[in-house]
Amino acid sequence: MKPENPMQSDEGLRQVLHQWKVDAPLPPRFQDQVWRRIERTEAEVQIPAWVLLWQRLSAALARPTLAVSYVTILLLTGLLAGYLQVRVTRAQADENMGARYVQLVDPFQNPHR
Repeated sequence: MKPENPMQSDEGLRQVLHQWKVDAPLPPRFQDQVWRRIERTEAEVQIPAWVLLWQRLSAALARPTLAVSYVTILLLTGLLAGYLQVRVTRAQADENMGARYVQLVDPFQNPHR
């Protein structure tokens, strides 16, 4: 259940936390042990390379100028690939049309020698 006035419950919590005092001393070399444990945990967690790549790409694309240039490069690459594919397909079609023409004019002619 939510309290009717959340500000009042937060204020009460703040007062309790401000009054709270810890008198127990920390064990010797406590901070060193905590930092060693953090370093061990970070060393155990290996992030895959594709996750790092994805994070860097996402961070880079958050900048509008980089995003626009990236999209432009992808668009130009796609256009170039399409143009080259059309050239190859058209050359093959021209060759096939030439062979069919030769067969149409002279059915006994072998177009592929």
